[in-house]
Amino acid sequence: MTILCVRFQLPPMCEAALPGLLGLLEEFTPVVEALPPDGALADLRGAERYFGRSAVELASVIRVRALALYGVDCVIGAGPGPMLARIALRDAGPGVTCAVSEDAAMEFLAGKPVAALPGVGAATARTLGEYGLDTLGLVAAAPLSTLQRLVGAKAGRELREKANGIDRGRVVPNAVSRSLAAERPFDRDELDADRHRRALLSAAEELGARLRALDKVCGTLTLVVRYADRSSTTRTRTLKEPTAHSAALTKAAYGMYEALGLQRARVRSVTLRAEALGPAEQASYQLAFDPVDEKLRRIEEVADRVRAKFGPRAVMPGSLAA
Repeated sequence: MTILCVRFQLPPMCEAALPGLLGLLEEFTPVVEALPPDGALADLRGAERYFGRSAVELASVIRVRALALYGVDCVIGAGPGPMLARIALRDAGPGVTCAVSEDAAMEFLAGKPVAALPGVGAATARTLGEYGLDTLGLVAAAPLSTLQRLVGAKAGRELREKANGIDRGRVVPNAVSRSLAAERPFDRDELDADRHRRALLSAAEELGARLRALDKVCGTLTLVVRYADRSSTTRTRTLKEPTAHSAALTKAAYGMYEALGLQRARVRSVTLRAEALGPAEQASYQLAFDPVDEKLRRIEEVADRVRAKFGPRAVMPGSLAA
């Protein structure tokens, strides 16, 4: 068992703490893949040898450090690969690591519904269920040709391998440097759409300034809206071109918000997360020959210099100063 799937039990309106928690995992291994908004995969193969402890023992250390440093508990699943670690996570509880060994994988999976496999959607599960293949044990025992007729050649082969506990996935490092988050909680559950938009503007301005300070650009933007009943909605948009331009981030954030079609929703917080970060010097910029856009970018450069000297609130949009 060398892969951990960790889900941090973040309280409402604390998603911005995720980068720090991911940094905690990076103290044990550089192979960390963030699973926003509150999770991560960590490959501990090298860490097991270096620390002389098993992945399950290291999971206990990670849990204690997360509690001590951030006051955040976590749920952890462990397995020989990312797929089994993710599934094991669902059977874990606070303070307990659910570990699945390679030898016990088939027995562990046999009684679980087909939809428990990562990547198997409702339509595939429904198709298999119509033919009586509603558990992973039944799928594992089914002829490969039958599965391929039902879901396709490639998908059928992968499905049968996964149902038999064969996990060919790997952890793809992206971790802390690959995302930045800006969170805006409200003092009380907020119904006013104008206040929602002001919060988004503020978050986008913060993200833009932080990205430019790091000489980074982001390729995707994620919006998380949390409601009074503790539920949330998450939307992700790939930007037309990687950017750190606050106006472009704000436009994308407004677009995702408007697409939600919220009607007097009681919103507790909004969070913007910049993802797919890369060096600004390697980013391409499509010349628009728009004097307004060029003027905004020059103003942005001056504003960044003023903020660096006098503080982050020295320059801000007029609607945020009210």
